[in-house]
Amino acid sequence: MTDFRFIPITPHPLLSPYVAKMSVFESSGRLPATERKLIVPNANFKLTFTYRNGIEARIGDKTFIQNQNKLSLSGLIDSPVLIDPQEDAQTGTIIIEFNPLGAYRLFRLSYSEVKNQIVELADLIGSRSEELQTQLAETNSVTMKLQLLQDFLINLLEKTTSDPIYDYCIGRISASKGLVSVGQLEKETGYSSRWLHTKFLEHLGTGPKNLAEIVRFKQFYQAYATGVKSMELKAHIYQYYHDQSHFIRAFKRFTGYTPTELQNSMNELSTRNFTS
Repeated sequence: MTDFRFIPITPHPLLSPYVAKMSVFESSGRLPATERKLIVPNANFKLTFTYRNGIEARIGDKTFIQNQNKLSLSGLIDSPVLIDPQEDAQTGTIIIEFNPLGAYRLFRLSYSEVKNQIVELADLIGSRSEELQTQLAETNSVTMKLQLLQDFLINLLEKTTSDPIYDYCIGRISASKGLVSVGQLEKETGYSSRWLHTKFLEHLGTGPKNLAEIVRFKQFYQAYATGVKSMELKAHIYQYYHDQSHFIRAFKRFTGYTPTELQNSMNELSTRNFTS
């Protein structure tokens, strides 16, 4: 049986407003072929550095490979992801997840182009990433690797400024658990839906409506991941979805399965990745 663990890491205080979570993932090899290696969208961007072995990820009909000692950035993902170590051997990966406030403050990218993509950071920002990759590869200590990564991110953060209108909208979507409408954001900010959509594409890679749908679904999957049964959730569905079929469509969109299909085959990889 494959052993694996997520080791939570506390981010530097300067990064904590932008980092949803930071962890080290270690495994003794691949999960059994019969297990679903499912990672569900959570509205976060992911910066990963695999210091032992490599990782294969499948998003839709595309397969992405992160080789050992490479930095990769996952854009906003709104489809289920299937992952596994590249080789059936020990694996070690540092994972830094940025909330929707975080990525644009660190990387100046075309975020719509990296949506549902996993791209080597060197292809996005060039020599700065290549130098960091070399330093990380030459450092044996995982603690020192984490320090190098965070120092690099703090340096990037110091060179950017916040966008208060975008940040306000992100805060409203989060606080409302995805229930605030684009029309309400128009009224509260004084900006048109077209302007807001363009701003979200610039900083996030998708529009506010799509982000709200991910955030709305996230709380239900969070409950599933902690063992709450579907019958216990039914009373709350109508607060967030028009009806049960609307909820099931959303569930299948983000996981690839119906609630019953998934709950009968949940495993620790799916649950602990989402809740760690």
